[in-house]
Amino acid sequence: MYNLRDSRNRPTCSAVKGTLGGNSALKIYGRLDCPSALRHIAKGHYVSHRVFFLDEATAIAAGYRPCGACMPAKYAEWKELRNKQSRSKQPHAP
Repeated sequence: MYNLRDSRNRPTCSAVKGTLGGNSALKIYGRLDCPSALRHIAKGHYVSHRVFFLDEATAIAAGYRPCGACMPAKYAEWKELRNKQSRSKQPHAP
């Protein structure tokens, strides 16, 4: 059994291995072979915050964003959407 996070960011057991890893403190998800994550883990950083997801849809539903290091295209899409949402919330000048 594998310990994964579900779409509500709750721990769950699965017979299927997750395809993505994440950091629960930073709310980031990425590939299991992400060079940035592996460097941090090798140094002992954020191991206690490591989580796993079955797939990308679950990670997104749980409120995580793509990693800029191992998923640059997905990160750029996420950032652009966030910037558009931020601009639409700004008050307009009279």
